[in-house]
Amino acid sequence: MAFEQIETLGLWLGLFILYAFIVMAILDVLKKSNAPKFGRFFVWLVLFLSPLVFIIKSVVPFFLE
Repeated sequence: MAFEQIETLGLWLGLFILYAFIVMAILDVLKKSNAPKFGRFFVWLVLFLSPLVFIIKSVVPFFLE
């Protein structure tokens, strides 16, 4: 395995772990607050669309080359 591959794997693994902690923190805050379901929907929508944009940003240049 090349150094670049290990570096890329570490980046994705680190981002996944960081994102998991963010999800747990937001879940805890939403459970403790009395946020309406409509607001919770948009919190989760934004939370799950953000990594999708990051993945698209990484994949699109691969197909354009």
